[in-house]
Amino acid sequence: MALAPALGAQEPIDWDMVNRIRGEGLGRSRVMETLSYLTDVIGPRLTGSPGMRQADEWARDRMAAWGLANARVESWGRFGRGWSFDRTTVHLLRPRATPLLALPKAWTPATGGPVRGLAKRVTLSEEDDFEEHRGKLRGMILLLDDEHDAPKPERPEFRRYSSEELEELTEFPVSHDRESADNRKKAIERYRFGKELRKFLAEEGVLATVEVSSWGAGIVRVGGGGTREPGEETGPPGLVMAAEHYDWLVRLLERGDEVELAIEVDARFHDDDLDGYNTIAEIPGGDRKNELVMAGAHLDSWHAAAGANDNAAGCAVVMEAARILEALGVRPRRTIRIALWSGEEQGLLGSRAYVERNFAVRPQPTDPEVRALPKSLWPPTWPLELLPGHAKLAAYFNVDNGSGRIRGIYTQGNVAVGPIFQRWLEPFHDLGADTVTHRDTGSTDHVAFAAVGLPGFQFVQDMLDYGTRTHHSNLDHFDHAVEDDLKQASVVLASFVYHAAMRDAMLPRGPMPQPPPADETSPAHEVSTPSGSSSTAH
Repeated sequence: MALAPALGAQEPIDWDMVNRIRGEGLGRSRVMETLSYLTDVIGPRLTGSPGMRQADEWARDRMAAWGLANARVESWGRFGRGWSFDRTTVHLLRPRATPLLALPKAWTPATGGPVRGLAKRVTLSEEDDFEEHRGKLRGMILLLDDEHDAPKPERPEFRRYSSEELEELTEFPVSHDRESADNRKKAIERYRFGKELRKFLAEEGVLATVEVSSWGAGIVRVGGGGTREPGEETGPPGLVMAAEHYDWLVRLLERGDEVELAIEVDARFHDDDLDGYNTIAEIPGGDRKNELVMAGAHLDSWHAAAGANDNAAGCAVVMEAARILEALGVRPRRTIRIALWSGEEQGLLGSRAYVERNFAVRPQPTDPEVRALPKSLWPPTWPLELLPGHAKLAAYFNVDNGSGRIRGIYTQGNVAVGPIFQRWLEPFHDLGADTVTHRDTGSTDHVAFAAVGLPGFQFVQDMLDYGTRTHHSNLDHFDHAVEDDLKQASVVLASFVYHAAMRDAMLPRGPMPQPPPADETSPAHEVSTPSGSSSTAH
């Protein structure tokens, strides 16, 4: 470890190129132009939706117009049905009339016009609850949650890392939590129960279900429900309501008042193409053109807003970094490949499929019940078969934590790259980027690479209001992106990609993932492993 600073000092930096990158990226940036088109013009980009297809094609054509080579939209395999909605109205009719704020869950059906019904508060958390309510719910609108009971905010809604927090981030915790087999088991149980719940609600003739938003202050956070599989029971229309409005309805019901609601959801499924797609473009390499440096971000979003911070911002940064290098006429030694993923919000589907196709393959689970689950719920299987491309990837850099500026980078436990990254950050200390932490971070597309022993990295970013107001919410619009931060992130990424593409040697790699010891309940080929961990939505 004592040698690390000396090794880092030997890492060359092309200071002239850094100057040029800073000049182009800070002085002639187009990152906000890219972000504006993705959000203000295209808008939500749920995987499989018309908006997602439009974004794929626009990003491909944009990068081709900038001069990138081999720009293409390529299928990564079957995803399922697309879904989109045009409008939703929810009104309280009794005991007094007023509009309410709610949005539909993706992959739940339309109402087929306005519907009216009495609201009823019910708990349906396990199949044993069904019998209590069987035969009593027809024509009703069900409130599925208790009151939100939101804690009072104890920290600023908009925040940046302090120097003390960044220092703490560099301290590596010897014992730290990872996704466990228990977490996967719970996710499987939720998936299976969801199928039974949808079937029960449909059989009982429920008009709609309403759940409470996980945040207060009028913010509606909403994801998916129903099913992407054609022919499966979708259940009734499902909505998520602003906590203040939902809590009011619950209180009215607890008082014994009759609560009547009117709901209309104009939504539709898209069955014309069941595949998911990634958008790819390149800057061709020179003497090491068969080796790759990749940068990526997920282009898909949820549907409550325009998906600005999650994750059009990351895509705009990745595209801008490529534009900067192309505008400067960079001719890298290694090929630089840009990837804009889809299906991230449903379990890193696009990036995982790309890794499986190009770098490493796992065998299918042997248990038929496991194979019947969505692929995002499969446990890692063994042995890991490395494809020829595995040895050719120098690095993958991911951007996906909102629009905050880059403050540093996670090494994912690969201490050998620490001195190199410290050196590469030197030209950006004045822009606030100076932290290298050996901690892992998860829940986004670099995990697909790290899970098979590839050098995949995510940057440390200021959170701003990502975790308090915009993440998966109806507020995730262009207004919440910070221009100066996105310019800074673009030049840092462009410099990292450039230096990784130009250095003599590939970046050092950490140890390959290994199967955990078998136990009595989990065969070694079908157990969870920390190196393959991720959550299904970041």
